[in-house]
Amino acid sequence: MPSGAGSGMLRLMNRMASSREGLHASGGPPAKDAVSFGPFRLSPSARLLEKDDVPLQIGGRALDLLIALVERAGEVVSKADLFARVWVDVTVDEGSLRFHIAALRKVLGDGKSGARYIVNAPGRGYSFVAPITRSAAQPALSSAPATALPPTLPTQLTRMVGRADTILRLSDELSQHRFVTVVGPGGIGKTTVAVTVAHAQIAAFNGAIFFMDFGALRDPALVASALASALGLMVSSEDPVPGLLAFLQERRMLLILDSCEHVVESLASLAESIFKAAPQVHLLATSRESLRVEGEHIHRLFPLEVPPPNAGMTAADILAFPAVQLFVERVAASAGGFELTDTDAPVVAEICQKLDGIALALELAAGRVGAYGIQGTATLLNSRL
Repeated sequence: MPSGAGSGMLRLMNRMASSREGLHASGGPPAKDAVSFGPFRLSPSARLLEKDDVPLQIGGRALDLLIALVERAGEVVSKADLFARVWVDVTVDEGSLRFHIAALRKVLGDGKSGARYIVNAPGRGYSFVAPITRSAAQPALSSAPATALPPTLPTQLTRMVGRADTILRLSDELSQHRFVTVVGPGGIGKTTVAVTVAHAQIAAFNGAIFFMDFGALRDPALVASALASALGLMVSSEDPVPGLLAFLQERRMLLILDSCEHVVESLASLAESIFKAAPQVHLLATSRESLRVEGEHIHRLFPLEVPPPNAGMTAADILAFPAVQLFVERVAASAGGFELTDTDAPVVAEICQKLDGIALALELAAGRVGAYGIQGTATLLNSRL
């Protein structure tokens, strides 16, 4: 990269870091030290949550909520404060807050085995109630990459099943076409794939990767403002698009636009404008439908492969199929000590077939096995209730 481009990227990263520190300051000072509670360790500056030293997959909004609550542990943080901290310049309803709090509680295992972390104060807000220990953040290891994890990028799964070839193809397509939309039905794994591709591109973009989740955005008119806010821009005009395009015009970065389907018309127009005006900006979108604009390259994400029906396969046979691998891994993680037997193999194959290889559906079904068993879970799938 030419020295001018390198210095320009450095100025960009410094500017965005300063902007983000300003945003944190509006809701309380950013925590500089790591915080431990129960089996968890939270590093706000690195945007990393670990359990027993293993990084956890957690959405950006949920992580922002956790940081805000932990910074004021023992206090009731009002809903207004949480909205101002997590959804800067974006209008959302209380349902979005409840959704992300529920997701956070699930990651923490709140309520399991008597563990309590987040308590709802009716009509007021939420409070982090677990005892915490503050310690200096661990220094980076000498073997760590020089480029830091982008601040908005969710943590990558430690293992992703059945998508290795997809990640390679998507990376190539993003390099060649610069604007790629991952299209597929809900729950198929579009976000997971996009996040994994982004992690693989961190060095290529010198850390200039920004993840924007549009799932909680209800007003399509706020699409451009939300993206500008995610980039750390303060746009004062009624129409933020010209300022946003001017900012991006000379920058090299990767923008991940996640969950676009419900704001597709507004987002499609903005994405097309960015593609035309900013020749060094790469766009990776996820949506249930394509954006249908100039420059877009569509990558359709298909379900995980399932065993054929009535094949009479053994446990070893069906474990060759990614849908079965994911289901068995999730059962083992939730139920503990699970091993697939030849007796259970036909039932597991049937479950994967009924769920059409949809990753989210497989994970939800796997979570029922601890309570209902393999056969009981299969029976549940036959029940309309």
